[in-house]
Amino acid sequence: MSIEDHSLLPGLPEPTNGGGLRARAFVSRLVRRRPWLHGLLLAATLLTTTAMGARMWENFHHNRPAFQLERDWAAMAQVWKDPAWLMGGLPFSLCLLGILLAHELGHYLTCRFYGLDASLPFFLPAPTFIGTFGAFIRIRSPIFTRRVLFDVGIAGPMAGFALLLPVLGIGLACSKVIPGIAQRGDLVFGTPLMLWLVEQAVFPGVPASDIYLHPVARAAWVGLFATALNLLPIGQLDGGHILYSFVGERHRLLSRLFAVALIPIGIFFWYGWLFWAGVLLFFGMRHPAIHDPGAMDRSRRALGWVALAMFLLSFTLSPIQPGHEL
Repeated sequence: MSIEDHSLLPGLPEPTNGGGLRARAFVSRLVRRRPWLHGLLLAATLLTTTAMGARMWENFHHNRPAFQLERDWAAMAQVWKDPAWLMGGLPFSLCLLGILLAHELGHYLTCRFYGLDASLPFFLPAPTFIGTFGAFIRIRSPIFTRRVLFDVGIAGPMAGFALLLPVLGIGLACSKVIPGIAQRGDLVFGTPLMLWLVEQAVFPGVPASDIYLHPVARAAWVGLFATALNLLPIGQLDGGHILYSFVGERHRLLSRLFAVALIPIGIFFWYGWLFWAGVLLFFGMRHPAIHDPGAMDRSRRALGWVALAMFLLSFTLSPIQPGHEL
């Protein structure tokens, strides 16, 4: 989710009430809507994620390591020879896109509830091992109260997390035990607390390294990683919006401290956190000011603890590491 900086729109009228009706109408006239673009990006992302999912399914079916990147990329040529081969990738792609869509619709529908001008989700197809860079919406209206900011910020992670839980359960029920399989191949994945808890329920006493995740469970893993990333209490991430709702202008200092904390985590656990620390420190710190002295009510304070719990259940210090073939 991103909130546009309205300082770039000279002449923006002052809001006449708490909803900012005149401001929203002004911004809406400036924005040219392109529904075909959202559909095109979604279709392209469905194709790329299904292609990656088909290769995951083939590896899973033949008990090969989940990711053998050089071979996996070469196998993509099979799409042109046998388009029906893609059907095996639909469980992964539909579950993953469903989780991402639930997250973004959580933001979008909350914006609509409060009368905020927000775009439909933009999906991002990409040549990655999961076939996408994720999705986002753009909120074009200014937000005037902490409570609205909090509601918009938390709605996405809660909706995505609510959907990924049944996906994770179904995916693990379809998974299987192969000794040492999780340590093979080109990529080794960390085990977030939520994944470990469900693994212990489905495969009691079996080490995580012996559980071969079904592609559906792999989609839930991606959803957990996306949830943890979005709930980092930094800048304009969802966690940053939630943090701002509670601490106001202290958000600026705290965001920087949390972003800097990613540096030692990146050095000792996963170099990818160094990348995110750099991106957030240089591009993600600016947050629109909200001049609202009102405090969070009891229900929203409780939901703040829920957000923290979702983050702790989804976060892992070392999400992805290079593996080795056995």
